[in-house]
Amino acid sequence: MIKRIGIWFTIVTLLTLAVLPMTSYASTGDQGINEKLGLPIVVYGEALSPEQKAEVKELLEVDQHDQVDEFTVNGQDLNEYIGGNPNANMYSSVKIIHKEDSGLHLEIVTPDNITQVTKEMYTNALLTAGVENADVLVASSVKVSGHSALTGIYKAYDAKGVKLDKERMQVASEELDVATSIAKESGVDEAKISELLTEIKKEIAEQDPATKEEVEQIVEEKLNSLNIELSPEDRQRLTDLFEKMRDLNINFDAVKNQLDDLTGNIKDLVQDEGFWASLKNAILSFLEAIVNFFRNLFS
Repeated sequence: MIKRIGIWFTIVTLLTLAVLPMTSYASTGDQGINEKLGLPIVVYGEALSPEQKAEVKELLEVDQHDQVDEFTVNGQDLNEYIGGNPNANMYSSVKIIHKEDSGLHLEIVTPDNITQVTKEMYTNALLTAGVENADVLVASSVKVSGHSALTGIYKAYDAKGVKLDKERMQVASEELDVATSIAKESGVDEAKISELLTEIKKEIAEQDPATKEEVEQIVEEKLNSLNIELSPEDRQRLTDLFEKMRDLNINFDAVKNQLDDLTGNIKDLVQDEGFWASLKNAILSFLEAIVNFFRNLFS
């Protein structure tokens, strides 16, 4: 009997490890101070209490670095960078590690507390703003929409002497607003909206539209190809958004590989729904088998 229990314990352990969610975080391992790229940067939301700040520090693994540059972001920063409410409470916090020719990698460490903005939405907006070659971690100790995290990232770059284009930052913030509000109002999954934005950007990079009518045509084509139904108002919002990007002459060719990677990640996310449903059923069946085993064992 002891041998049988030992075998079952091994099976339970292996299966438990197999079904635990495998979360892939942006690489933040400490490899000493990079004298060329500088120290990791951490920006805390000003509204955090001391206890919440300590929790965020742990979430962002700040202590694993010998040294970091630390800043605080507040409503005045929100107003300065993207024209937001200067009296807003800021909770979202970020850690940024500059890399060299590695692309942009972002992870939300507390997905349950970032209620509206997805990883893909952040990545899309940051590419619009001109942020490249960095590992970015986003965290909040309380439930927030997640919009203010962009301001923290902008402040981090500004504090390190990297001036991002203000118009691009504002358009990136508008992109985040449009993406989250369309997803909320239309009922279309956030991943599908992120895929739509990414595909439109890729097509703009490919076609280089010269007029607003051409931008509108690209938006319509991508809505049709992805089978997404939106109201005329939301279609117009998308057209207006990408028309602003066209006016800014954003070179999406420069980040096309990242846009391609982002599309693949989003598609994987959408297609995983069936996998997770199957996994849930498998786990329930497995647990039921364990209960029956021990019931028979001791009966």
